[in-house]
Amino acid sequence: MPASMPPAGQPAELWQESLSDLITDPRELADFLQLDQRLDPAGEQALAQFPLKVPRAFAERMEKGNWRDPLLRQVWPSFTEEREAPGFTADPLRERHYNPRPGLLHKYRGRVLLIAAPHCAIHCRYCFRREFDYRENSPARAEWREAFDYIRGDASIEEVILSGGDPLALGDGQLRWLLESIAGIPHVTTVRIHTRLPVVIPERVSGELLAMLRGCRQRVAVVIHCNHAQEIDAPVAAALKSLHRAGVSLLNQSVLLQGVNDDAAALSALSKRLFSENVLPYYLHLPDRVAGTRHFAVTLEAAEAIMRELQACLPGYLVPRLVREDPGKPAKTRLI
Repeated sequence: MPASMPPAGQPAELWQESLSDLITDPRELADFLQLDQRLDPAGEQALAQFPLKVPRAFAERMEKGNWRDPLLRQVWPSFTEEREAPGFTADPLRERHYNPRPGLLHKYRGRVLLIAAPHCAIHCRYCFRREFDYRENSPARAEWREAFDYIRGDASIEEVILSGGDPLALGDGQLRWLLESIAGIPHVTTVRIHTRLPVVIPERVSGELLAMLRGCRQRVAVVIHCNHAQEIDAPVAAALKSLHRAGVSLLNQSVLLQGVNDDAAALSALSKRLFSENVLPYYLHLPDRVAGTRHFAVTLEAAEAIMRELQACLPGYLVPRLVREDPGKPAKTRLI
């Protein structure tokens, strides 16, 4: 087992060290990757609005000297973010309209989403919550109890989704309290955790976390977010294997991003790599039209052409569902 991955079953604090030692200066990242920053200067306004955050382990998977590296493109705060584009807004999904309690979003029947943590280990530049009001959605425990009362009062809610931010950026104590509070709601049968941590800081999958997930009364699904096969190295593979052995259902959701994974070869390689680690491809999202992300946009026509290529070269279970989220709709819109 790689030295950077703690043995399963043993508590680990390495992930907290990694989370407190992120790359936050574009000059440091450019120097580490042996890049001339004059060729793609970082945007000062972009950084002020959405700071750079990159785990060192993630940066180590980037190809040095390559401005087009698919991992670098996901995190580099390009000055192109500062260009205004029609139809790209701060809240394209209108999430503020589905926020009945602090920390709780209720958009779809049968499930609710909890903003379990207001922070992430990595700032993906295409993030649809880059301007979300986390200050108003970081509940104290009394407000969390109001959120749990809301769930308890609606017997149609069978699934609780922990999101953020990134729920695994929480300390084990707070995460355990949230899971135990959810466990006390009889009609909730499934807990889904949406997280990027097993990919960007794989040591977060510690023995203590695995024991916590094994002990959940509800069925647990972990939906990781991985956009390119290059993101999965040996420590990430070990983390995913540990989650699988703990009885967790593993799914992946990706975002279709121009210059990152907008071709069938890259997505096919990703699906195969995920499946080799017991992760099923789940969703492939068209990028949300978030202010500052126009350079990631892929047209529906291009996306459909890519999907037809994927369907021709992969078995059906490895082809993710191409979806778009449309505000006010009862579910995500399946496009192909």
